[in-house]
Formats: sequence, structure tokens, C-alpha cells
Amino acid sequence: MLFRQINDEKLAQYAYLIGCQETGEALLVDPERDIDRYLALADAEGVEIVAVTETHIHADFLSGARELAERTGASLYLSDEGDENWKYEWAQGPTQTGGAYDVTWLHDGGTFRVGNVELEVLHTPGHTPEHLSFLVTDRGGGADEPMGLLTGDFAFVGDLGRPDLLESAAQVEGAMEPSARSLYASVQRFLDLPDHLQVWPAHGAGSACGKALGAVPQSTVGYEKQFNPMVEAARAGEDAFVEAILEGQPEPQMYFARMKRDNKDGMPVLGSLPSPRELTVHELKEAAADEDRLIIDTRVDRSAYMARHIPGSLYAPMNDTFNTVVGSLVEDETTPIVLIVGEEDVEAAVRDLVRIGYDNVEGFAEVDTLQRYFETDGPSETIDEITFENFDAEQRDASTEVLDVRYRSEYEEGHVDGAINASYTRMPEYAADLPEEKTMLVHCGSGARAAAASSYLARAGHSVKYVNDHFANYESTSEERVAA
Repeated sequence: MLFRQINDEKLAQYAYLIGCQETGEALLVDPERDIDRYLALADAEGVEIVAVTETHIHADFLSGARELAERTGASLYLSDEGDENWKYEWAQGPTQTGGAYDVTWLHDGGTFRVGNVELEVLHTPGHTPEHLSFLVTDRGGGADEPMGLLTGDFAFVGDLGRPDLLESAAQVEGAMEPSARSLYASVQRFLDLPDHLQVWPAHGAGSACGKALGAVPQSTVGYEKQFNPMVEAARAGEDAFVEAILEGQPEPQMYFARMKRDNKDGMPVLGSLPSPRELTVHELKEAAADEDRLIIDTRVDRSAYMARHIPGSLYAPMNDTFNTVVGSLVEDETTPIVLIVGEEDVEAAVRDLVRIGYDNVEGFAEVDTLQRYFETDGPSETIDEITFENFDAEQRDASTEVLDVRYRSEYEEGHVDGAINASYTRMPEYAADLPEEKTMLVHCGSGARAAAASSYLARAGHSVKYVNDHFANYESTSEERVAA
């Protein structure tokens, strides 16, 4: 059996290529939308992807299942569990050419094979109603028992999938507690599995699909039984588990609701990656003057952005936060986008964007072009930057208000007395209710999230000052002014 885990570090997402080397056939599990890299890997391994499956309808990226089925004719193996509101609507309709998808609908206890690799279906609801896990048995290698479990977003290394997303992200009122109770029942089933089974999750550390995911890419059932805090919480009973799993879940990114919708109803078929063209200084000026376009500035040096940037541009540094920032702060995925980015990073940025549904990437300008834009009197703006050293004087000014853009759980552990809390992952929801007549002193834990939030708020017309500092520096000198 061929087994490859494919990691997207920014989304902390794992897809899996599982092949039968005897027949040359392979299954792809939980793929992202830019499928060319999976096809290239399969080709390099000497197998053909003939089937694709998913553990559930994803919230944090656009699935590549439809893309594969449309472009290669791959067979689909999809969940038919859960309630009527969370079915794969797109797979029940016609393909782009008017035919029907080759789809097998999966139920608890069913099995299917790709070559001589057998997968047994376990319905493991809680994270989502339709969620499946898969026991994998290498029949071609002579095994008559499974080697491991593809757990999707049910069980992670050191955590369990959060059961609140249908309510907190997809706005399904009243879904949170029943989902947590379904997850509790799924954990009971997990506890009955053999300890030797490997655990192959769909996410690792950095994903927002749990609150404390481990950085180790795989585990075993026995290890998780012994050391996973949320599995341990389930041993204390259902009510205690529900309280523990729901406590402290971070506010989900704004784009999660759109991913749920598109992965259920039908994401657009990509075909090929967008190919943004490089802009001249003159073209960058034209783009800056066009209110219908969004310029995303990806410079890692946030102080450089604050010192001088194109008016209305959004700050989203080209690092591991890029997807989260754009997905949280850009509400309309059809907006034409121009990137300030090095040519060597253009493809990576495009892939990051299409994975969360931003396909309209029209152009890019390198940082040198941006500098020439400034030198030739291109319009620019500045956001004042302060630290916690001069924060108290700023706060005493009656025209200011403190805005803490950390997660609610962080805020509740300790915050500036009187500060407004508005997590940057939900900033478009909060922005309209922020005081328009005040200058917002925007801070977070380290300055990173506050930088993106400051750029968003300035674009929305708010007066802001950006706090480029670690909150620990404020706590260490201002304990009497930190409220818990």
C-alpha cells in the first residue's frame, strides 16, 4: 500500500494519497481545490487517482473533490449520513458536460475498495452531522485488520474537532450543544477501537477546527485515549464533556460560512490557476484609484506598511497568517484583487487565495514597483504606530478607545480595563458598531493581528493607531490596570 500525507502548512490541513501498487489505482482523501499537485504526486508514485472521498463538508477550505471528478472522471465516495440540511447537493446534480457524477453514497458500516485497499465507513458526527471516519485495511498486503483510522475533523492529535462551527460560523441557531452531545457519542465509539490503530487527522497545529491541536502529524488510538485532554473529558460524563469542549473555542474566520455553503452546494470548477500579470507603476496607480479593486499588501515588515501604503489597501503579510487575514477581512470573494508581492511568491499567494475561494486575482506589483509608485507621487497613507510604553498617555486622551482584537478567551484572561473586544477573525461583523468618533488604539497579543485589523478599520473609515507591541509588556508594568 502506498500512503502519503500531503500538508498545507498555512491551513494546517492534511490530504492523503492512498494507493494500491499492485493495480496502480489510488484514492485521494480530503483534497484542496488546486489539484495539480496531487496529480503530479500520483504520477511520480506511479499510480492514477481514480477515486476521491471526504470525511465531511469542510469549513476552512474549498474542496477539490468536484474539481477531480470534473477533470479526471474520478469516482466519488461521499457521506449520506446526517440530516437533510447537510447533504452534498452538488454531487446530486449534473456535471459541467451534462452527465452524472459517478458517486457512491456512504453509510455507517459500509465498505469500499480502491485496488486492494479497503476502507470501512464509521459515522462519527459532532464536528458536523455527516462526518465520517475511515478504517483502512491493506488487503493487498495480506492484512485482515485495519492499520489506521482517517479521522478527518473528528479526532486530532491532542484534541477533538470543535462542535460549535455550525452555529458560530454557519449561523445554524441552536446547533452547538446538540453537536457537542453527538461528538460525545462518537468518542465512546473511539474508546472501543484497538489501541494499535494509527490516527491520521485532517488538521494539525494552527488549524481553527480545534482549539489545541498538536503539531505531530499522526498518533495512535491508544496514545489519544491516554493523553488527549478532550478524550479524557469524555470520561467524566456527557455534561462535563459538553462544557469542556465548548469552552474557549476561538471565534471562527468569516469565510468559514462561505466554505460550508460552497462545499455543500457546489464550488466553482477552477480548471487552472489564475495567472495575474505584473503591473507597471502607471497601472498600479490606476488600480489604486479604482474603488472596485482591492490591493492586498503582503510585505512582512508591518512597520513599513504603517509608515506608507496605498490608501485603502489591506495588510495581509505573506506568512502563515495570509489565508486567515484575507478570509477574515475580505467579505466579497468576487472582488478583483491586486497583490503587492514578490514575483517569487505570486504562485504561492494565488494558491492560498483559490483554496479559500478568491479566484479573481488580476495582477501583482513587486515591492520595487510600489517604491517607484511612492517616488512618483502615488497617493499614500500612514497609520500611526505606538507601543505600550506610551500607551497610557494615549489612553487618557478622551478622544481614544482601546480595541483588543484577540480572541474572546484571551481577552477574558486579562485585558486593558475598559477595552472593547472584537476578534480580528470576525472584524467585519464588529466594525459597524465601533465608535466612529473615537480613535481606536488597536492591539492584540504580539502586534501581528492588530496590524491586519488596523488596516481593515482604516480602509473602513475609522481613525486608528496601531499598537506594535506584545501585550505581556503591558501586563508586566500595569497589573493594577489589567482586568480579568
